Amino acid sequence: MNKVVLKAQDLDGYLTEADKSNIARMDTVFRQAMLSFNILSVTTSAAERRREEQSLIDLYNEMGRFMQEITKNEPRIHVYSFLTPQESHPEASRLIAKLRDVRTGNQEFIYYTQRAYEMLFKLAYAGAEASSKNYLIVKTPVTMPVQNFAVHKIPNIDDKVENTVMCVMLRGALLPSMIVSKEIQEYSSRGYVTPFALFKIKRDDSKHENDMEYILDLEKSYFRLEDLDGKDLVFADPMNATGGSLVTVVKYLLDQGVKPRSVQFFNVISALKGALRVVRALDNCGVYTLWMDPVLNESAYILPGLGDAGDRINGKDGDEHPRNIMQLIADYGSNIANLYRSQLREIEETVLGL
Repeated sequence: MNKVVLKAQDLDGYLTEADKSNIARMDTVFRQAMLSFNILSVTTSAAERRREEQSLIDLYNEMGRFMQEITKNEPRIHVYSFLTPQESHPEASRLIAKLRDVRTGNQEFIYYTQRAYEMLFKLAYAGAEASSKNYLIVKTPVTMPVQNFAVHKIPNIDDKVENTVMCVMLRGALLPSMIVSKEIQEYSSRGYVTPFALFKIKRDDSKHENDMEYILDLEKSYFRLEDLDGKDLVFADPMNATGGSLVTVVKYLLDQGVKPRSVQFFNVISALKGALRVVRALDNCGVYTLWMDPVLNESAYILPGLGDAGDRINGKDGDEHPRNIMQLIADYGSNIANLYRSQLREIEETVLGL
């Protein structure tokens, strides 16, 4: 079979001793928080609930300060809530709270995912705000007394975005990748639509975090190596738990002789361990995340996390008949298809035209 496998042990080999110590310290603090989880799940005492809620607030503040301290020493990890002005933090916090909430349904989850990636895009390209400007001239519907046009200034980030290829690690990453591609199109003065590369990768969920395997299925992937060489490769995956999928894909490309100009990883939530693994394993790679969560459980899921983001965006697949990419796109429906029609056209040409 034409598959590439990466093991968790290989990933942990990239971590420094300081990384491992910091991760262990974070695990210890989070275990204290789980004691409060247990009490809050069953208590009927108002006083006990208030006490445990305050304990949780204190512990999460401690973990937040510690993660900020760790990432401050790693300039390639960019956390929205650590880097933006204080007045921006409530928006990010409320958004993540909505995504975490078990009551948030599919359409609302998609809406907040779109908002999250708009915020991440601005974080990644904020440096362009002070640089030169581009101008968009727009024809409006107003024709009296003459046809009207409007002029709008936008940051000049053409050189940053018009070398980009969107790299999709199916399947929860499909819609986020389309969202980022749409943002690039809107900020490009020429309306640049990114090409797409599609990688069929999954992890073996029968294994645990410490012996996990990541399996890249080349026969069900759609890309050309020559189209990736010298490009800015952008991966948009809502959750970065372990970093394993990204490292597997990029290491495979490097082994094939591909030399990307840069690699950028956009996540709504990233686990501390996953972010550290990515930047330790890959040179010239930046992680942009709206929120950082402290730990992973033994099954390699982020805690406190938000569940399976792919399922919450796309709905669950049946075990015997998982949808292929074209079926998944069809299930998005006309609203998504109309909004991202340029991106869908590129994806269809990649899948059907190779």
